[in-house]
Amino acid sequence: MTLFGADENGMTGEALVNSEAWVSSYITNNAVGGQLKRVFDIVFAFLTLLLLLPLIIIVALMLKITDPGPVIYKNVRVGLWGRRFTCLKFRTMVVDSENVLKALLEDDPSARAEWERHQMLIRDPCVTRVGQILRESRLDELPQLINVLRGEMSLIGPRPIVPSEMSHYGDRLGSYVSARPGLTGAWQISGYNDCGYDKRVELDANYVSDWCFSTDLSILMRTIINRKKS
Repeated sequence: MTLFGADENGMTGEALVNSEAWVSSYITNNAVGGQLKRVFDIVFAFLTLLLLLPLIIIVALMLKITDPGPVIYKNVRVGLWGRRFTCLKFRTMVVDSENVLKALLEDDPSARAEWERHQMLIRDPCVTRVGQILRESRLDELPQLINVLRGEMSLIGPRPIVPSEMSHYGDRLGSYVSARPGLTGAWQISGYNDCGYDKRVELDANYVSDWCFSTDLSILMRTIINRKKS
């Protein structure tokens, strides 16, 4: 069995990552960054949660007051070694967002083409008014600090993907699953609204192959600076 592409039985992509044998054969390997990256994640995430706790409470109250439904949106994502985990975010969409999006993509060819290119819409009708503010400021991702503390995510890493996106990675899927998904990463600081999916996959793969701690620090600082400018 190989890390990239197909194994001797012809298994590829998601089927290969879902194989318990595949996962167990690589589980003894260190995740990208090893213990240094993990310790930094824990310390930084814990201190940030303490510092931003009042803001987190205010955001939760705003969501509860302005829109019915749960405050936290939970979604299954693909993590380290292909394990699934529940990714946490402040809910930014209407309660029935999946059906609203499905109807839009069926009726609007341009929106469907944009979704197929980027797996996202710049002008998403599912997003609430408060949700739009949270997305633009990236405050909707604050609950993912809990994912970082749990060991499901890292501060810096590939963008967390849903299982249906795994096919986009092709023979680079092994690079993706060898790192914890990141709260931010190379894609997020590279003008992601103008970045196609193939470029995102390239950025994720290059991040993994060229990882060093100084790169994480650089991405983290650029993320903070970009948020201040916005």
